[in-house]
Amino acid sequence: MLASVRAPAARSAILARSALMQPARRTFSATAIHRNAQNPTPASAPKRSGSNWLTIAGLTALAATSGYYLFSPVDGTPVVKKVETKESPVEKKTEIKKSPEILSAENKKALEKTTVIFVLGGPGAGKGTQCANLVRDFGFVHLSAGDLLRAEQERPGSQYGELIKTYIKEGNIVPMEVTIALLENAMLESGQDRFLIDGFPRKMDQALKFEEVVVPSKFTLYFECPEEVMLKRLMKRGETSGRADDNIESIKKRFRVFTETSYPVIEYFGKSGKVHKVSCVDSPEAVYDRVKDIFNKLFNENK
Repeated sequence: MLASVRAPAARSAILARSALMQPARRTFSATAIHRNAQNPTPASAPKRSGSNWLTIAGLTALAATSGYYLFSPVDGTPVVKKVETKESPVEKKTEIKKSPEILSAENKKALEKTTVIFVLGGPGAGKGTQCANLVRDFGFVHLSAGDLLRAEQERPGSQYGELIKTYIKEGNIVPMEVTIALLENAMLESGQDRFLIDGFPRKMDQALKFEEVVVPSKFTLYFECPEEVMLKRLMKRGETSGRADDNIESIKKRFRVFTETSYPVIEYFGKSGKVHKVSCVDSPEAVYDRVKDIFNKLFNENK
C-alpha cells in the first residue's frame, strides 16, 4: 500500500493554486472589433458551468511537482522520502484561471451558421490592410487576435494584463485559453455571422481547439511574404506604432515562431483544400485584386 503526504509548504501551494484555477467567465473586453456598420449588441450569454476538469487537471499537475511521499515497506516500517521531480512546463502556461470549455447550447446554436475565415501570414505581411478591404466590400467583421489581446492588456482591472504583456513583449504565443475566450466573446457580442480572424490560430492546438469548442473554419487565407520584405515593413511601422514587439529582436523571434508553429497549421488545412494562398510582395492594391477575386468566386458577390 502506498500513500502520499505533502509537507505544509506544499499543501499551502495546493490551496493557492486551487484558488487561482477557479474559472472566471466573461471577464474579457471585446472592444477591438472592426465593423463596417453599427449593430446592437445582444444580451450577454449565460455563464458556463463546470470546473471538474480544472480540478482534475490541477491535481494531475501537482503530482508532477516536488514533495514528500510516505512509503510503507514490506516490514511495515514507515519511511519518509523526498522525491524531486521537475515542474511541468504545461502547468505554468495554462495556470490562467480561464477554461475554454465547450460553449453552452444557446451560444453554440448562435454560432452554428457562422462563417469564419482564418487569416494567416508572417508579421508584416499586410493582413490588417487586406482585412479592412474585405470588411468594406464583403460585410465581414474583422477580429484581430493581436488587437484583442492588446486591448485586454490595457483594460483597467484585467486579471490577464501582465500575463499578456509579458508574452507579447517576448514574442511568445499567448496561452490559447485567453485568446479563444476573447475571440468567442467578440463574435457573440458583434451580432454578425461573418468573421475574418486575423493572426489566429498560431499553433495546431489552437486550431483544433477553436474548431472543437467554437465553430469550424470555412478556409484559411494565407498571405505569403518573404522575411526581408516583412522586416522592412515592420521596422518602418515601429517608428510610429509604439508597439512593444516592433523591435528587431522581437521581430526575428516572431518570424521564427511563425515558421515553427504557425506554418504547420497552414499545411494541415492545405491537405483538405482549405487554404487560399496570396503573394504579398506587390502593392496593397495589387494584392487585394487577387484577394477580391477569391472572395467573389466563393461568395458569389461582385462588388
